[in-house]
Amino acid sequence: MSAVAAVPTDEAGRPLFELPEELAIDTDVARRVIGGFIRGQLQQAGFERCVLGLSGGVDSGLVAYLVAEAIGPANLLCVLMPYRTSSPASRADAETIVDDLGCPSELVEITPMVDAMFGRDGVAGAGGASDLEASALRRGNFMARIRMAVLYDRSVTFGGLVVGTGNKTESLIGYTTLFGDNACAFNPIGDLYKSQVRQLAAAIGVPRAVIAKAPSADLWPDQTDESEGGFSYPLLDRVLYWRIDRRRSLDEMVELGFERALVERVERLVAVSEFKRQVPPIAKLGPRTAGVDYLYPRRRPGSARD
Repeated sequence: MSAVAAVPTDEAGRPLFELPEELAIDTDVARRVIGGFIRGQLQQAGFERCVLGLSGGVDSGLVAYLVAEAIGPANLLCVLMPYRTSSPASRADAETIVDDLGCPSELVEITPMVDAMFGRDGVAGAGGASDLEASALRRGNFMARIRMAVLYDRSVTFGGLVVGTGNKTESLIGYTTLFGDNACAFNPIGDLYKSQVRQLAAAIGVPRAVIAKAPSADLWPDQTDESEGGFSYPLLDRVLYWRIDRRRSLDEMVELGFERALVERVERLVAVSEFKRQVPPIAKLGPRTAGVDYLYPRRRPGSARD
């Protein structure tokens, strides 16, 4: 029996989110596949635990529920990493998720780390006086990388793999920070478009307030993904689905009703961000090169961790 259900509504009877018809998935199947994937990745690497950066958004919230369902909440460490300008509501939503799951959590305030680089209140940091005028984008990217550094440190103390929280939409258009939020040991939702993330989040029990709020990386005050990118996630998801998954040509996309300029813009975003989706190339000199023609699973057959 299909688990493709109607979009849940709020107290006023309005849909919590827009779900394009062609993007609806069977959430029961998705949960089984992702659950098996999580357990398989851990077993292959010789781990039993996961570490997750929990922002209070729907992506990290969904991953937290998926991991807790797959391996038990006691094996998941959620790390909350606010900056001084982060939204208090985001932290509150993250704490609600932790309470609901009953998983271990830590609060690591990244303000001292970020301000040590860029400075604060006219006092220069390690980056020098010029960094006092650093743009919001530079600061935001640095925050993303600091957060990932914290997660990999906690992966040592907790003994867990860092699990990714980036969705397919963000990955395809390059809306991600290299070695920041796109760094991880494995990613359970990397093949789900944002619309599908919301659908699965609703099915697994992520709080409605988290599902309904405007997506934001919370890298600076009042920042939202859609306002920054100038796009609507449901429309962007449809363009990507038909162009990437269904391999429709530009002319066919126009025949489907999409604006040519929009499709061309999305294509440019996908093309110029290809480097973010691939491992760094290696200049081949030897007969067998790691990552090129010396390729093995994450854990080679017969190997064992002490």
